[in-house]
This record gives sequence, C-alpha cells and structure tokens, in this order.
Amino acid sequence: MSKFKDALERGKEARRRQEKHDSNVEAERDALTADFGEQAKVWLNDVAVASLEAAKAEVASEVIVDIDTSPRREMKASTPSICFQIYSRRESEKAARRTFTVKVEVSGAVSVSSPGTVAKDVGNIGDRSDLRFRSLIAELIEEAAKDT
Repeated sequence: MSKFKDALERGKEARRRQEKHDSNVEAERDALTADFGEQAKVWLNDVAVASLEAAKAEVASEVIVDIDTSPRREMKASTPSICFQIYSRRESEKAARRTFTVKVEVSGAVSVSSPGTVAKDVGNIGDRSDLRFRSLIAELIEEAAKDT
C-alpha cells in the first residue's frame, strides 16, 4: 500500500511542477507580447507618425495628410497599426479618398497597404531608420498631386 501512496504523491508533485512550469511559460509569453506591442507602438510613433507629420508640414499648401492614430476597435490587437490619408487640396469633398494602413506584423515587419493594393514592405521595428517609409510617403504624395 505504501508504494501506491508514494506513486500517488509523486504524481501529484509532478502535476504541481508541470502547472508551475506552464504558468511560467505563459507569463513569459505574455511579457514578450507586451514587449512587442510596446516596441511596435514606439516605432509607429517615432518613425511613421513623425514622418507623416513632417510630410504634412512640407506639402501643406498642395496636399492634405490626415493621420488617424486613435486606437483601433480591437483594443487587444496583436498587430498595432495606424491609418492615414493623402489627397490633393483640389479634390472635391465627395471624391473617394484612399486610406492607407501602416501595420506592424508579429514578426516585426512593417507594411503599408490600402484597399485594392498589395501591401508594401517598409522595414522592421528593429530598424529605426525612416528612409524606406519616407520614400513611400513621397511616392504617395506625388501620386496625389498628379491626380488633380
């Protein structure tokens, strides 16, 4: 009978250790997710929003740049994003405006897309350079200026 009790106690102890291990792994995963979310938000603010604000100031007389940094409906979205629009001042109010989305993937890759177009890769959150993002913004501004 004592062998049975010993085996039962060893089984209970093993289960407690596994549960403790599982909770530690889950805590680490949550910490990594939170860290990723913060890194992505910092990149969006430091690179994307800063670049859009700079472009907005440079071309204010010809092109309008609207930036929507408000939180999306998905408060716990796994991939943080912002939206923006670029359109000519000469467009009528009723003209359709393209909305672009800057999205950070879980891998850290950043892309810009709009409905009906293929997403364009503009870097990685590990790369603090805004050169690729600014180049894409310049293309979009030129395109908007031509559409008048």
